[in-house]
Amino acid sequence: MKKYKNILKDRNDAAQKLTEVIPMQRLKDENWKLISVSRGGLELAYNISKKYKNSIDFLFSESIKAPNNSECEIARVSESEEIVINEKLVSAFNIQYDYIYGEARRKHEEKILSYIYQYRKGQPFASMHNQVVLLVDEGSETGMKFMTALKTILAQKPKAVYIAVPVIPSDVLELLEPFADDIFFLYSINDYVETSLYYEDFEKVDEERIEKLLGDKNEI
Repeated sequence: MKKYKNILKDRNDAAQKLTEVIPMQRLKDENWKLISVSRGGLELAYNISKKYKNSIDFLFSESIKAPNNSECEIARVSESEEIVINEKLVSAFNIQYDYIYGEARRKHEEKILSYIYQYRKGQPFASMHNQVVLLVDEGSETGMKFMTALKTILAQKPKAVYIAVPVIPSDVLELLEPFADDIFFLYSINDYVETSLYYEDFEKVDEERIEKLLGDKNEI
């Protein structure tokens, strides 16, 4: 882990370095749609998109935690109510699927719908049918955000789906590769700890910043 600690200055630095591995001319010519899967990912998407003014959006999702462990993510639900479940954890903790589906409904109604109204003025996520999509995040501890986004986007039958992420665990990279057309990354890390450790500056992206980024770039 020490080898990679603070390997990136900040999200702007990460975005700039990603543009060196992303085929930017194709991004322009094929009019890729940049979709963030997190707040920090939105900052990266904004900076990647600036040169060619590609549209960006935020695909909202919420974590579902184990009944007796608020730190353990067992599933995730997207704004289109697609659910990705960590089957190994669910089996290990003998968690009932009724609990997961109930929590998914609750998280969707209480949190995700409020995000849609706050940040997208109530507009649904735009269809990615026959589009070329680039999913963006600042890092990925478990891959659940990407898996949930992939399940949601692939259900819409896009032309292609790519992933851009500066730092990623090696095992998560292997997990995601079969589902994406390509993955653009800077560092694949075996002993990944948490994303913030790989950035010198990892300031929280607040609500005002999210509203500004989506207001400036969203073409819905």
